[in-house]
Amino acid sequence: MKFPEPNIEEFKKVLKREKKGERIHIAELHIDKETLKYLWENFWGENWIEPVDCETQKGTLKNIISLYNKIGFDAIRLSGEFRFSSNLIFNLPKREMKEGLKRIWIEEKTGYIKNWEDFKRYPWPSPEKVDTWVFEYLSEILPENMGIFLCISYGIFEILMFLFGFENLCFQIYDNEELVKRSAEKIGEIIYESYKKFIKIEKIIGIFQGDDMGFKTQTLLPPEFFKKYILPWHKRISELCHENNKIYVLHSCGNIEPLMDFLIEEVKIDAKHSFEDEIMPVWDFKEKYGDKIGIIGGVDVGKLCSLKENELRYYIRKILEKCAGPGYILGSGNSIANYVPPENFLIMLEEGYSFKI
Repeated sequence: MKFPEPNIEEFKKVLKREKKGERIHIAELHIDKETLKYLWENFWGENWIEPVDCETQKGTLKNIISLYNKIGFDAIRLSGEFRFSSNLIFNLPKREMKEGLKRIWIEEKTGYIKNWEDFKRYPWPSPEKVDTWVFEYLSEILPENMGIFLCISYGIFEILMFLFGFENLCFQIYDNEELVKRSAEKIGEIIYESYKKFIKIEKIIGIFQGDDMGFKTQTLLPPEFFKKYILPWHKRISELCHENNKIYVLHSCGNIEPLMDFLIEEVKIDAKHSFEDEIMPVWDFKEKYGDKIGIIGGVDVGKLCSLKENELRYYIRKILEKCAGPGYILGSGNSIANYVPPENFLIMLEEGYSFKI
């Protein structure tokens, strides 16, 4: 299998619907460490460096960049453990150890914030103390033909839901709306002010922000809630990107169809990520919104995991035949989780890179 050279300038033009591109470009929200490690060791025969301190963290970053470069990716988006100390740490309600690994469990009923006293006691992180070194170092060592998608935190709604607990949040919207409003503002302020520290770092091409707002059939809360309390902060982050000639991509799982017009016309997102065939296949989304915003992904993760090779190749070609062109970047519908067979991930890459536009 032959992998192309990254071309970040063409990638940006394709995503912004300015051209169709000389080839298919591919991007991911996230590739789990287990998959990166497996590919690095088994397909390229290199030694994986486990991040345990500052120096080994740098070694891990070099491994990741080399791998992304080798598989032809134009942009890299760090998430989870790979952000190291650049991650904004919001303390979550429950933490447990399982089989030697840290697992974070979100309490559905109630979280840290139940009243104004809890709001005042909560250790809100300070934007002034957020460390930018990971992205500065990444920018230093990244090849010229690659770019960085910035993401430093969970989304505004996600953190609000984590801190309140979903059931508690639903009650508080009616019982103490001002508490919900002020908490959303506090979260938004912290994330927005933090992004201002990062946005001018060289090689950052934009912000690829996650904020899951839906499930299979509808938004998690009424659309008006999001328009009133959550999306104004996404609009401010989008404006920050555009003021600095950057791209704003929104990742949101679930059915957020009732919010799409607002996201396009008011928030002014440049592209949308996260697609699931049972909700809306990417080719239907492309037909409906492809003349307004860019699209990243669309290969349903369930099918990426379970289809036989011939079926998977046919399915990916179907997506490309319907979506390839200005505004479309191939990728999984969500992310390359550690349960996605690496061979299937490579099949997706091969079908993409061999597709004739």
